Amino acid sequence: MELRHLRYFVAVVEEGSLASAAEHRLHTSQPSLSRQIRDLEYHVGAKLLSRSVHGVELTAAGKSFLDHARLALAQVDAAVEAARRTAQHARRTFAIGFQTGHEITWLPRAMHVLRDELKNIEVTITSDYSPDLAEALVRGRLDLAFLRVEPGYDLGYYVVDREPLIVLMPSDHRLTAKQAIHPRELVDETFIGGANKDSVLRAVTEDYLRRSGVDIKLDHGVDNMAMAMSLVAATRGLALMPAYAKNLLPSSVVSRPLEGEAPTIDVAVGYSRANTAPILKLLLSRLEELREPMPAKRVECLRPAPIEPIDAPPSPPFTYTYDSKQVYFSSQKNG
Repeated sequence: MELRHLRYFVAVVEEGSLASAAEHRLHTSQPSLSRQIRDLEYHVGAKLLSRSVHGVELTAAGKSFLDHARLALAQVDAAVEAARRTAQHARRTFAIGFQTGHEITWLPRAMHVLRDELKNIEVTITSDYSPDLAEALVRGRLDLAFLRVEPGYDLGYYVVDREPLIVLMPSDHRLTAKQAIHPRELVDETFIGGANKDSVLRAVTEDYLRRSGVDIKLDHGVDNMAMAMSLVAATRGLALMPAYAKNLLPSSVVSRPLEGEAPTIDVAVGYSRANTAPILKLLLSRLEELREPMPAKRVECLRPAPIEPIDAPPSPPFTYTYDSKQVYFSSQKNG
């Protein structure tokens, strides 16, 4: 007995006629359908249908068989649909993470690169700290992320930008009168910088201050931009932060560039080398398009640096669901 036998039987019962079922439902010949029904009755071992002047009628055995046949077909259809949904979800979902604040620059660019695929895929967007994004890539929760080059993770990286550090200060601070800030101006000020968790920022900052000949003690360590801005406003201190901070500043905090050659932090596209998702492969093959001008008006951002493949340092110290109709952010943290 095969599934087609059950479908033929149910179709004949619902149409009330072999001829009508053959022509309108099953698109086969009546003799062929009659043969299939006889085969079914042979397998069941009982007569299921009887012919009359009114068409076909169910026998007692046929009535008992009908409910079970319909249930079996419904379960098969449900199983097929469940499998298709699962396969479709796995095939069409692409998860992208952004270090909080970088969405403004890189989300429109990423969506532009994927523009031809958006009707076929669902893109989920996550905003988080850079170390947490790296962890999510390793665990397979994200397919790709815009983050810093985090140490200690077996990930592939392509540098897409190099951001200079800038100075954050209260909007009424005396140094707002200056166009650029020399590192000596940071002395005797409350200084805010990267915490141990944000080891990449901390290492770059310490190296810059050492090369500048400035001995500054870190007063407050932060691991996210929101904390940095809050402390600047609350303590009236100064903070060295990546330039994307300008996308997030409240009215109580302003920024100034550093005088001379400012230190930079790499912004990279990170991914797991074990990830074989076709969409990931496509996006990685088109990374140069991230640097191309957007066709529509967009928020002005820093000019990206040339894209370069790199390997993450092995150890310290160096350290919206979107579819074609809507975008939303699934932000785990506001850092």
